[in-house]
Amino acid sequence: MRDRILQIISEQVNRDVEDLDPKMNFVDDLNMDSIELVELIMSIEDEFEIELDEDKLEDLHTIGDVLELAEEYDQ
Repeated sequence: MRDRILQIISEQVNRDVEDLDPKMNFVDDLNMDSIELVELIMSIEDEFEIELDEDKLEDLHTIGDVLELAEEYDQ
C-alpha cells in the first residue's frame, strides 16, 4: 500500500518517487493547494476502496501523515 500511495503522490506532483520524503509538506514543499490535496485523498480512497476518516483529514500535512493514516486501513 505504501509504495502505491507514493506512486499516486508522485504522479500528482510530477516528481519521481525517489524524490519524495515522508517529511515533505504538501503545501510548503510540494506546492499543493487544498483542491489538489482533496484530489489526492480521493485517488487514494478510490485505489484502495476505502473511506478515510474525515476528522483526520485536516491533520494531513505531510506525506508521512498520509502514509501513517493509510496504514490504519491496511490491516
